[in-house]
This record gives sequence, structure tokens and C-alpha cells, in this order.
Amino acid sequence: MAELLNIIVWLPVAGMLAIALIPASQENMVRQVTLWLMILQFVLTAILYVNFDAGVAGLQFETRVPWIESWGVSYHIGLDGMNVLLVMLTAFLGPLVVAGAFSAITRDVKLFYAMVFFIQFAMMGTFVAQDLFLFYVFWETMLIPMFLIIGIWGGQRRIYATLKFVLYTAFGSILMLAALIYLVWSLQNATGTLSFAFADLYKVKLPVSTQTLLLGAFGLSFAIKVPMFPLHTWLPDAHVEAPTAGSVILAGVLLKMGTYGFMKLGFPLFPDATQVYTPLIMALAVISIVVGACLALVQTDIKKVIAYSSISHLGYVMLGLVSLDLLGIQGAIIQMVSHGLTAAGLFLLVGMVYERCHTRDIAAYGGLAKIMPVYSVFFAILTLAAVGLPTTSGFTGEFLVLLGAFNAAWPQHLAGSNFALVMAVTAVSGVVLGAMYMLWLAQRMLFGATRAPHLPITDLNLREKSILAILVVAVFWLGLFPQGAMQKTELAARQYQEMVAGRPAVQRAAEGAGAVATPVAATLGSTR
Repeated sequence: MAELLNIIVWLPVAGMLAIALIPASQENMVRQVTLWLMILQFVLTAILYVNFDAGVAGLQFETRVPWIESWGVSYHIGLDGMNVLLVMLTAFLGPLVVAGAFSAITRDVKLFYAMVFFIQFAMMGTFVAQDLFLFYVFWETMLIPMFLIIGIWGGQRRIYATLKFVLYTAFGSILMLAALIYLVWSLQNATGTLSFAFADLYKVKLPVSTQTLLLGAFGLSFAIKVPMFPLHTWLPDAHVEAPTAGSVILAGVLLKMGTYGFMKLGFPLFPDATQVYTPLIMALAVISIVVGACLALVQTDIKKVIAYSSISHLGYVMLGLVSLDLLGIQGAIIQMVSHGLTAAGLFLLVGMVYERCHTRDIAAYGGLAKIMPVYSVFFAILTLAAVGLPTTSGFTGEFLVLLGAFNAAWPQHLAGSNFALVMAVTAVSGVVLGAMYMLWLAQRMLFGATRAPHLPITDLNLREKSILAILVVAVFWLGLFPQGAMQKTELAARQYQEMVAGRPAVQRAAEGAGAVATPVAATLGSTR
């Protein structure tokens, strides 16, 4: 099975080579080859997901081969409970991105799909890397294809949006590079071992003051990618100017790199500093929830509404991670997957109507339910999923995060500290605000007087219906049957909890709220 994970990671590179051999004039062949290779990657990933043993802690399907031995660098990849759902999400969205771009991308088709393969390779590599050097290489590699996707196939202000995205990301990456060099040097100084392996770096014991600086460096890079307030300003520009496929990749997977980075590296590597600054991180997460929702309320561009909603939804992920409650941590992982599904679907819907009407101005639309009924049904379903309607994945993720936040805050409240409880209560307002901006968007676009530009317009074709139907099935599947996903993440969530909060917190979780993780998962699945 280890070989299968390597095939999954490197299959996009083979795809780039395959379409390089196809003449540029054979655009349909390029599309078909890309689609089938992406489907193959998804099928192989599904096989690994089914064979992933939820009862085994640590890495599975692991490969470790010396790469730069003099530096202690290895090609080290593997799956665990932290990344298995995200790898599955990446493979799942790949074919949908490709199929969604069939009619939208009409120039430089060969180069475009090569860049889609390229970024798929980089994203997969980032998730499965278990060596910090390898992780950093994949992390930086993602910039190249996204730079080109926005810069070549984007809107009128694509150069501005691309440069802003790259400058923000590069600034954070430089600081992370300096921090990882110091961390590896500290490991060698303390043990005599030169290694970039995550497992070795987790063992480094540093003073709180040093941890604070390194957490700041790693955290800034990850926070930009999430993005968290106040480092979020690059995201709306990037989404507005990116082609639909770029927006789907960005919202569906790329933003999860930031939250995954915090979960896999930032908090476990520097646990003492994390505990000291948990109130600050929690406050920034809640501010992101509320500010992102409020900004979404006042937008006139459909893409900007969804872009700002992403800031709000990923704020819940950060809240779940810093709650250090088992349910909150598992909820954060599920929320990452849920947001990837709903945001990808909403951006695809925006792209489909934009191809017909050539505008994203909300005021230009109205009455789509009368002239595009199938489109309107899908729009309504994914809108309700983004709002967190019970039976959808959005409800499962947000409910578990909020439950975890309250589980963690209540003992502090009884001890005389109300800060965490105030943050948890404030986070609930994001659910209300989310319903306001998404339902208002749906009301303005789908109902009222018919005023869509370029009438008459056609409803969805078979390809578009198939793409959206697959996403809707996934949204309901994760919402109705979350116990399978929770079982696969439980041991990893407990390990994360132990690394960041220490053994006593894990014991308290097992005796209290954490012990109900499996029953809650079963309840969520059986009552829907």
C-alpha cells in the first residue's frame, strides 16, 4: 500500500508528461486525458482511505528514503488521522475542477491543465510529507502553478491580485524558513542528530521565549494561508480575479494548508508557547469568524461574498484546534473538509452562471429560480450547507467545534475565568451572521423579478449537473454519516491533544467530554 500512496502523489507529474505529448491543437484530448487521470487518482485514494485502519495510531502506508543524507533530509511520506481526510478531499475535488473548466478555459488549454496537475502534485505532497524540508519544498512549489493560473487566466486585475498573493505568501514563507533552520539546528545541538523528520523535531525542548519566536514565524506563514484576521486582505482579490477552477482549488484545498500547518506543525512543535498564547489565537479566530461574516454581508460581488465567508468558516477551524478538546479538534478537521466541499460547489455555481451572463454583480440577477430551476436547486442546497443546516456537513463541523469550545470553556468559567466562554458564545453569532449573508444572497439571486442579463439563458447541462450532484451527495454523506470520518481522526486528535496540552489534559478529556466522542459520532449519524 505504501507504493500506492507514492503513485497517488506522483500521478499528476505523469499527467503533465502525458499531456505534453499531445499536440496543442488536440484540446479535447487534453481535457479527456486530464479528467481520466484525475479520476484514477481519486479511485486510488479511495482505496487507501478504505484500507486506512482507524485503530492504528501513527503513520500508515509510510515510505522513508534518504534524500540529502548529509543534511538529514529524507523523502518521507505517510498518512495519519490528521491528513487522511484532506488527502481524500484533494483527490475528490481534482476531477471536478477539471470537468468544471471544460467550457470555461478556451485558450492555452494544454498549459492550463498542466498547471492543474502541477498544483495537485504540490498539494498532495504538502499533506503527506513527514519531513520538514520536504514539506517546505512542496509548500513553496504551490506558489508557481497558482501564480500562473491567476496571472494567465484571471480577470482584468489579475496581475495585481497575483502579486499580492505571492508577496503575502512569500513573506510568511521566508520567516518559516528561518525558523525551521533554527529548529533543526536546535535538534542537532541537543541530540547530535541532524534530522528534518517531524517525529524527531517534536522531541525538541525549547524555552518558552524561543518557542514564542518560532511559533510566531511558523504561525505567520500559516495564518496568511488560512487566512486569519488581519492577514486576510489578499484573499478576496485572488478569488475575484482567479478563473473558476483557481477559486475552487484555492477555497477547496489551498486554504486548508494553513489550518493543517497549525495542526501538524505550529502547535505541536511549540506547545508551551501555544498554551501561553491560546487566548490571543482564540480571540483572532473569533474575530475572523465575526469580521469575515460582517464583510460578506456588505459585498456586491458574488465571489467576494463566498471569499469572505471562507474567512469566517476557517475561523471555526482555528477555534476548534485551540480549544484542545477532542470533539473540537475532530470538528475542526471535519469543518476543513466540509468547507472544501461547500465552497468548491458555490464557486462552481458562480462560474456556471458567469459563463452565461458575464457578470458577478449581485444586483444584475434576480428570478433565476424561474429561468434556471435546476441551477437554483443546487444553489439553495449548497447555500444551506454553508449555513450549517442539520443533515449537511456544515452542521457537523460547526456543531462539533462549538461543542468543543464550550466543553473547554466551562471548567475555566467554574474556576473564575470567563474569557474562553465569552469567545465561545461570540463564535455562535457567526452562525447567525452566516445565515444572514448566505440566505440574503440566495434571495437576491434566485427570487424576485427576473432581470438576469443576456436573456434567454439555458439551465445546467448534463456535465454541470453531474459535477454538482457529486458534491451534494458528498455534503449529505458527511453530514448524515460522520462517524466513519470521526473514527479515522480520533487517535490523531488525541495525539495532537497530548502533544499540545500534555498528558493531564488528555486524561481529563477521556474522563469527561472527550470520552463521548464516539457516542456523539454515532448519535450524529443515527439521528439524521
